[in-house]
Amino acid sequence: MAFRTETDSLGPVQVPADAYWGAQTQRAVENFPISGVKMPRRFIRALLLIKKAWAQVNLEMKLLDPQIAGAIIQAADEIAGALANSSAGTEAGATGEKWVAQFPVDIFQTGSATSTNMNANEVLANRAIEILGGQKGSKKPVHPNDHCNKSQSSNDIIPTALHVAAMDALQNDLLPALKHLHAALAEKTREFDSIVKIGRTHLMDAVPLRLGQEFSGYASQLEHAIARAEAIKPHLSELALGGTAVGTGLNADPALPPIVIAKLSAEMKLPLRQAPNLFEALAARDAAVEASGALKTIACSLTKIANDIRLLGSGPRCGIGELLLPDLQPGSSIMPGKVNPVMPEMLTMVCAQVIGADAAITVGGMQGHFELNVFKPLIAHNLLFSMQILSNGCRAFADKCVKGLQANKDRCEELIEKSLMMCTALAPKIGYDAAAKLAQEAYKTGKTVRQLAEEKNLLPKDELNQLLDARKMTEPGA
Repeated sequence: MAFRTETDSLGPVQVPADAYWGAQTQRAVENFPISGVKMPRRFIRALLLIKKAWAQVNLEMKLLDPQIAGAIIQAADEIAGALANSSAGTEAGATGEKWVAQFPVDIFQTGSATSTNMNANEVLANRAIEILGGQKGSKKPVHPNDHCNKSQSSNDIIPTALHVAAMDALQNDLLPALKHLHAALAEKTREFDSIVKIGRTHLMDAVPLRLGQEFSGYASQLEHAIARAEAIKPHLSELALGGTAVGTGLNADPALPPIVIAKLSAEMKLPLRQAPNLFEALAARDAAVEASGALKTIACSLTKIANDIRLLGSGPRCGIGELLLPDLQPGSSIMPGKVNPVMPEMLTMVCAQVIGADAAITVGGMQGHFELNVFKPLIAHNLLFSMQILSNGCRAFADKCVKGLQANKDRCEELIEKSLMMCTALAPKIGYDAAAKLAQEAYKTGKTVRQLAEEKNLLPKDELNQLLDARKMTEPGA
């Protein structure tokens, strides 16, 4: 591999000749060969668009040479656009992957993510130099610090990028995915309304309810999930931009950050604003912890729904079998014909990952010492990854599982008639103790509650049939 020699404040560094990054990025690559996991693409795109907006404002305020500012803006547009349109197998995808490769810094790096900020500055500077006909690595006529980082610090730019990227993921991926799953569950609520089945508490037989009623609970959980996701917007929308190094705004005109944020907000179609207190915005990551807590709660909801659906579909002959799940793929390498509930399993694994990530984000949120939180790369990776997999998981679960669910009506009716808890409807007429005794005898003899009640002439047949009408049990106040 060919190299070029670049320098930073610590001295000379050998950088791959074709790389757009520079000396500080190269040091980070060499210092942090930890996980191979890079900063999220969405985060890098947000970071570039922030620098584009700053370059635009610096140009308008005549703080940057028009030629230099124009090249930085062009470079940011080009790279951010490529990162947003990187579908595999396309020319745009190949271009996107080319630029992704220019951001090689591991997430386990300096906790301020200064290495990532400088990575963006160096890539922008070198691409801008290239646009202007100069030589990569020369820092002329575009300098990564003096021009690409003008009026900025890693300490305000990185938390700003975190919030912008999270808002982008929330608005454009997670909320639409939650609404998509809610619509699928709501449709099944209507479709299954006529199906009466046995209820279960403590995993044991209980009184009847309708399958649609059961699914209405799932749909309601998604409504609450959507509300929780919406509720994290106000604090995520607050940006640290303008705080620079410690929150005081040194080296930045305090009138400019709101203008930058307005441009960024328009570019990304997101409701963004400057944080009311920049010291809090730099030193604490409470909004990210709050957002992660909402994701954890949503993961708990989704786990309950996915587990219920796979248990209701268990069998298909020797389990509960009240639901028929779509057959998606063979389930065993040794048992022919076996089909497993792969989509509920996928979703519960996603949820486990989100819950685990919340623990890391929580610890990361505790690492705000004095004027700076120093766990930002970890928080950014985990928060954005959680949003990504929750979004994808919800869509896949809705499309490949929920939409294809069918009710096994015969099985539902069979289990209702066999249930010992049908005696609950008789208790007001014959007394709790007599009803309990009837259930115990039915269990021992294998007979149904109805059969024994008829044999014992406990009630007139018409009244017995009316009391044991499972549909009426699901609407006791009707």
